[in-house]
Order: sequence, then structure tokens, then C-alpha cells
Amino acid sequence: MTTTHEYQVTGMTCGHCEMSVREEVGELPGVTDIQVSAQTGRLAVTSEEPLDDATVLASVEEAGYSAVKAR
Repeated sequence: MTTTHEYQVTGMTCGHCEMSVREEVGELPGVTDIQVSAQTGRLAVTSEEPLDDATVLASVEEAGYSAVKAR
């Protein structure tokens, strides 16, 4: 079963920022799609496996940004 989780990322300003987040989050097991926008700060992660929010947030922090789970 595929699920999508949305997050709000702060600190991204350009395409390179998006790429950094995409690379880190893309290493998580089960992730099949990542939509990220520096303009809106939105990050949507689609996964075929259960996805732990803390793991995604840690990956975003590893890329150098902060994030929170979107409401």
C-alpha cells in the first residue's frame, strides 16, 4: 500500500536545496516518489513501506534544513 506524507521545510531557497533534500530522503527504504519545492517549502514523500516521520525529518536535517510534519 502506497502512502504519501507531507512536510513543511524551512531554509530551502533554490533548486540545489531541493536536490539536497531529494537525495537524502531518497535514500530511505521504500521511498518511491519525492516532490519538493523550495518556493513553497513543501515536501511530499511517497512510500511503499511504512514511513516514520522522525526518520524523514532526520533526513531533511541531514541535508541542512529543518522540517515539520504538515497539518
